[in-house]
Order: sequence, then structure tokens, then C-alpha cells
Amino acid sequence: MIKKLVEKIKKTQAPVVVGLDPNLKFVPEKIKTKAYKEFGETLEGASEAIWQFNKAIVDTVYDLIPAVKPQIAMYEQFGIPGLMAFKKTVDYCHEKGLLVIGDVKRGDIGSTSESYAKAHIGEIKVGNKTFAPFDEDFATVNPYLGSDGVKPFVDVCNACDRGIFVLVKTSNPSSGEFQDRLIDGRPLYEWVADKVNEWGEGSMDGDYSNVGCVVGATYPEMGAALRKLMPKAYILVPGYGAQGGKGADLVNFFNSDGLGAIVNSSRGIIAAYQNEAYSSFGEDNFADASRQAVIDMIEDIHTAIG
Repeated sequence: MIKKLVEKIKKTQAPVVVGLDPNLKFVPEKIKTKAYKEFGETLEGASEAIWQFNKAIVDTVYDLIPAVKPQIAMYEQFGIPGLMAFKKTVDYCHEKGLLVIGDVKRGDIGSTSESYAKAHIGEIKVGNKTFAPFDEDFATVNPYLGSDGVKPFVDVCNACDRGIFVLVKTSNPSSGEFQDRLIDGRPLYEWVADKVNEWGEGSMDGDYSNVGCVVGATYPEMGAALRKLMPKAYILVPGYGAQGGKGADLVNFFNSDGLGAIVNSSRGIIAAYQNEAYSSFGEDNFADASRQAVIDMIEDIHTAIG
């Protein structure tokens, strides 16, 4: 699967993923009013609003980018209707030719991880029929439980041609409380990086492994070190835009050929019309503002990495 992502990055010349992390405060009033008129001020109404919001943005940016990354918590907060909106979003993005990185951050004991893996990037058999329940192309994985929690995902990657991104150094300010702790003279995130290499050895797909990693744009020096430690792991880079990361911070996340990393922006894209830089688009043209934000992000990254 990572080979497919690399090919799409080359085709679009955009090492960019748009985070579809909708919040009702991002959704224009016109969309909410229409959804509430049809479904009421209910969980169903809210879920319809975020689905229509997602669809409008995808329709406007799909030709510019290789992938999207919906964060499942933004849908789970609306219960079962929210999960239905998540599934509709995944399916629609596939229809538009996009790869989908399910930001689900799963990881548990073996049998539970196996079930999570089947649900999000694998298949499950019911009687004589086989289903791909959520059908994302990639999933994010929390490695805190060690190999017991990660290996079931790797097995599904190999069986179903899918991929994962393992949390190594996350972009949030408090990540260092655990991730930066020294163990035998090395920070914990470096020990996790070693395991990413180990897990990835058995799931190579071209020049890179289906076992990628997550390293935040907010820690560029650590990103440079981790790029060297994990030469075969594609890096998913959160923290661009709203969290403070910028193109200049990302140079060392990439390899010399401009590959090796894909950068995520969520609020900075989907809520661009609420940003002063794009306020001229207005609420009615929120999707056009998102498109311009994607174009500007791609240019920023190209300028940085040459």
C-alpha cells in the first residue's frame, strides 16, 4: 500500500494529506441549518452537517492531493450517526481517487488489536461473505503495548495490502512526558523507532515499508534524527499549520529525492475561511478557501524542500 501512496504523491507533486477533522464550529451556518431542518437538532442532524461539510471540501481539493486523514474521534463524538458519517466520508474519498489514512490510534492486547485491524484496514468473514468494515487504506497505531499490539496490524497489512503509521514522536506539547524519557541513555522515541524498523522488515513494498511512523512537525530536530534512524519508514507529519509547524521545519523529514514524508494539515485547511489570511473568501465560499490553503501549503513545502 505504501507504494500506492508514493505513486500518488509523485503524480500530484503534493506530499500533503488533508485532515478531515470536522467540528461543528467549523461548519458554515447554511449547512447546519439545512441539516437541522431535515434531521432536527439531533446527533443525526449534526452528522449530516459534518458529512456535507466534508463532501464540499473533498469535491474542491481532491485533484490536488494524494490522501486524506479523517480523525475518528471527531465523528465518534456524535455516536453511531457520526460513525456512519465517517464511513460515508471514507467511501466518498475512495470514489474521488484518494487514499484514506484512518487516524484511529488503536493498539491493545493481541486479540483486541487483531479486531481493530480487521475493522479498519482488514476484512472480516460473516458466513460465506467477506466484508471490509471501515475500509481505510492506512491506520495510525499506538505502540504502547509493544509488539503484541502492533503485530496484528502488520499481519493485516501483509494479508490485505494496507499500511500503518506508528506513533513515534507526536506533535503535542506534553508528548515529552513519556516519549523523551531516557532509557539506557536514549530517548524512548528512539527505542520505538528501532521497533518500527523491526516491524517493517517483513512488510516491504518497494523502497519503503508498509509500517510507517508519526513524527510531529513541531519537533524538527528530532524529526531529522528519526529520518536517519528509520530509512525505510514513511513519515506522517502532523503539526503543520494550526499547531505551528511550517515548511521550513520539514526539510529534514524528507529524503534527498523529496520523498519519505507526507505532511498533514487539518484545521488549517478545512477551517481556512475562518483564518484572517483567507477571510476574503467568506463563509459561503469556505471550500474555495480550503483549496487555496492546500495550494499555499504545497508551495510552502516545495519551497522548503527544493
